[in-house]
Amino acid sequence: MSETIAPHPVSFASLVQQFFTEYLVSQRALSPRTIASYRDAMLLFLDFAHKRLGKMPTALNLADIEPDLILAFLDHLEQLRHNSVRSRNLRLTALRAFLKFAARRDVSSFYVIERALGVPMKRFERPILGFLSREEMLAVLGQPGDTWTSQRDHLLLTMLYNTGARVSEIINVKVSDVVLDESPCVHLRGKGRKQRSTPLWKSTVQEIRAWLGRNPTLGADTALLPNREGHAMTRFNVTQRLNIAVARAAKVHSSLLNRSISPHSIRHTTAMHLLQSGVDFSVIALWLGHESTNTTHRYVEADLTMKDKALARLQEPDTKMDRYHPSDDALIQFLQSL
Repeated sequence: MSETIAPHPVSFASLVQQFFTEYLVSQRALSPRTIASYRDAMLLFLDFAHKRLGKMPTALNLADIEPDLILAFLDHLEQLRHNSVRSRNLRLTALRAFLKFAARRDVSSFYVIERALGVPMKRFERPILGFLSREEMLAVLGQPGDTWTSQRDHLLLTMLYNTGARVSEIINVKVSDVVLDESPCVHLRGKGRKQRSTPLWKSTVQEIRAWLGRNPTLGADTALLPNREGHAMTRFNVTQRLNIAVARAAKVHSSLLNRSISPHSIRHTTAMHLLQSGVDFSVIALWLGHESTNTTHRYVEADLTMKDKALARLQEPDTKMDRYHPSDDALIQFLQSL
């Protein structure tokens, strides 16, 4: 009777390579940005494991990835690298994805991997979304000046407010992405290579037409909003131009003084103004490119005005409060003391 020979376990290094080349790229077809994020998480973890265990990455095996090692790595990210809880969780997401993949390729390590997958995500408080009022937003937009830079900046801020686009989306808009005839819109490329089309105001269409008329050298495949060298603007460049606009507007609206306003604040502002205008959650989610309406619901949480209006519709109850008498039960007292 022949003896069954157990398959040779796949090496750790081979699993990592297969995870990135076969699983993420070929099978999942994830975006280059997502793959880069997973790669960075793996590089950070391997460097930490090397220093802590004294093993080169190629010498590691799945049994080395214990919960204590993962927890120590996550603490390292927060305490020494000063990562936020959100960033810490993103790194853990990448590790968990790899471990789930490895469990399917190396069944003999299933128990070890199952223990490692028990490391939980860390809860955190979401910050209240910052947004501008209608008057503040109009002050930041201002009026386009006579210079090339002033006209570009005004169109940049107008399109950010009109579309609610992310910075990465707006700086990658090409001339060919803008439709100015029937049903004017702009095609945006969002996270995970998802594409969506966002309608444009008539005033935005007029401004784009005027901009293209003043810049006849802009071709179909060039950036609609280039820098002086003709290349697409950078995130830093957009933030810098917004800061200048906010500083100018703060001279008129003192409420803008000493406030941290980023390009993403304009995205929140667009969403909030749509919500306050009575636009449905599902439409706002499509407008902003949200995968889930749960993300859109955060804007309701941030808008106290809408909450006050809702509360005003409710009649206050005429309630008589009885005097509270604490319980003498030991178990109840213990629970109440927690």
